[in-house]
Amino acid sequence: MASELRVNTLKDASGNNSIGMSYVAEGTVKAWHEANGNAASNHIADSFNIASFTDNGTGSYSVSFTNNMSTAAYLQVASSNQYHAVPTGGGHATTGHSYQVFSNANVQSDAGYIGGSATGDLA
Repeated sequence: MASELRVNTLKDASGNNSIGMSYVAEGTVKAWHEANGNAASNHIADSFNIASFTDNGTGSYSVSFTNNMSTAAYLQVASSNQYHAVPTGGGHATTGHSYQVFSNANVQSDAGYIGGSATGDLA
């Protein structure tokens, strides 16, 4: 039998530093990943709520969520240790998102470390 805990506010052990549950539920990252974007060894190093990571070609990646977002209106953030990463227009869905990585010369490029996150409401 599943159990359920219903609370309005969380406090630390001393009874201070309270936070409303709406901030916990709505203000946390719902999915994130860290991956190696080099074509030869492209894989997820670690993740949360990511079902798959796909290399779509040089500097182009997409992820699928294990648990979908409620709408496509969520915040997507992408990063890279070498270059800059940006969300791909039209690649934002309740089931996942895509992004591209560009070198300093503004050329689409693979990167060793790439990461991303999604903040919003789960379905």
